Amino acid sequence: MNVCVIGAGISGLTIGRLLSKKHEVTIYEKELRAGGIARTRDVNGIAYHTVGGHCLNSKNKEVMNFIFNEVCPKNNWHQVKRKAKIHFHNHFVSYPIEFSVKEIAKFDSELAYNITKDFLSSKDNNASNLEDWFKEKFGETLAKEYFIPYNRKIWQLDPSKMSYSWIDGKLPLPNKKEFFKALIEDCEDTMPHSTFFYPNTNNQNTFIDALAKDLKIIFNFEVVNIEKLENKWIINGEHQYDILINTMPLNILPLILKDAPNEILKAAKKLKYNKVTNVLWKTDPVDSTWTYFPSPETIFHRHIHIGNFFSPKKNYTITESNGEYSYDEMIENGKKFDYLLEPLDYNVSDYAYVVYDQNYGNATMKIKRYLELLELHSIGRFGEWEYYNMDICMESAFKLADRIQKQNSHEI
Repeated sequence: MNVCVIGAGISGLTIGRLLSKKHEVTIYEKELRAGGIARTRDVNGIAYHTVGGHCLNSKNKEVMNFIFNEVCPKNNWHQVKRKAKIHFHNHFVSYPIEFSVKEIAKFDSELAYNITKDFLSSKDNNASNLEDWFKEKFGETLAKEYFIPYNRKIWQLDPSKMSYSWIDGKLPLPNKKEFFKALIEDCEDTMPHSTFFYPNTNNQNTFIDALAKDLKIIFNFEVVNIEKLENKWIINGEHQYDILINTMPLNILPLILKDAPNEILKAAKKLKYNKVTNVLWKTDPVDSTWTYFPSPETIFHRHIHIGNFFSPKKNYTITESNGEYSYDEMIENGKKFDYLLEPLDYNVSDYAYVVYDQNYGNATMKIKRYLELLELHSIGRFGEWEYYNMDICMESAFKLADRIQKQNSHEI
């Protein structure tokens, strides 16, 4: 079977590698290098993550075995313990915040009491939006003081106008017994990436290049037209394939599909996404891996202390803001933080994060159902229009590869 994969990001490379064991796979990539938004930029020998701070771990053993046994051996990685902080009411408290009430009580006992009272009395009432969901899960005070302002900042949208469908696996959801336990003893970060792996080269491109090795990738090739004729996929009017797998953004794909219905084109136009602006800085030493900033007093929503991903550690931080900001705006905000010493590089992304607004569910459902009818597979953060980390992108590729292999074996 001839397989076409559009896009050489993490999803495209993973599905390409899995299927190339039994099929002829061609990957088309519009950029000059593989990796998509996970690829880093070299700045004086420092790996600069221009979209987020990509790190790797997975609860899926199949994914980790694939990485360590087939892509990049485990001895080429070092493990990092996540140490995240939240700048909350002018103090730094540990992440996740619902386990840090003891720390909050040291500087504001009344606030800590209200957080505790509201959390323990919170009830599920079938929330219809993200704001209400936070109130139901964490109580009015913690929702108002942290979750709502922080999410308003990172999504550039009021949480009352958002869906909460992206939450699963992204936030730890303690029950009331766990919350109470944290009041009397120390609790640790239980997020999926509470520990993670980073290449010994201190550059995520090491993993990306290993994943791309020996794959047939056509770079500098933009797919602008897709047509299906007699069970064959025609790319740009000439290249024919039996199977088509897409990883390009779901809001663009229908626009290049020949004869896509107006209903699908309208749905694609309703999908929203955010750009991200960030700056790489040389810094004084910082004792954390991430710092989160819910306050509107700074445009930064987080600092990624990327130098603490490295081994040995180095003093570098990426300040990140959702949305598009000028270099001058980013530098002026950076002056508020004494440990940010020297800006080294600046970037504004294109696609960074999908937005779960009120149009999200209906629009994505319509597009995905249409693609299923065409038997066109679409995977990955933007191909599925989901807030996926690298490991979930890889897991999605594994599931699709398994479905294709099973379908192909039945046809044989």
